[in-house]
Amino acid sequence: MKVILLQDVKGKGKKGQMLEVSDGYARNFMLPRKIAIEATADAVNTMRMNDKATQERIAREKAEAMATAKQLREMTVTVTCKGGGAGRLFGSVTNQEIADALAKKGIQLDKRKIAIAEPIKNVGTYTVACKLGYEITAPLTVKIEEA
Repeated sequence: MKVILLQDVKGKGKKGQMLEVSDGYARNFMLPRKIAIEATADAVNTMRMNDKATQERIAREKAEAMATAKQLREMTVTVTCKGGGAGRLFGSVTNQEIADALAKKGIQLDKRKIAIAEPIKNVGTYTVACKLGYEITAPLTVKIEEA
């Protein structure tokens, strides 16, 4: 019997996958527990439409990430921090401060997506990586100024 999985089943397959299982396994285990539904023509059509919608959503999100990456490459963000003179800062510049500076420029980016290689404790210009999803990363130039 062909069934469409409604959730991941260890050793069988992932959610949304259609597979062939024995009739007894489907009728006595999968269908009563609502782990799977029978693969009727209507259910298969619905599954294909859901797959198509998911692929379109992924393509749209990937295009948005590419556009954001292009903006970030060309952008320089300025962050002002308290300093102790001689180019040293009190503390270090955090991901949140960079995310707030980006928000002022009109780009909303979660602080967890900004990767700082090593702590920024001096005045100057640094490059940080922004992970935008779908294996797309963009370098962002951050200029640190003393307040």
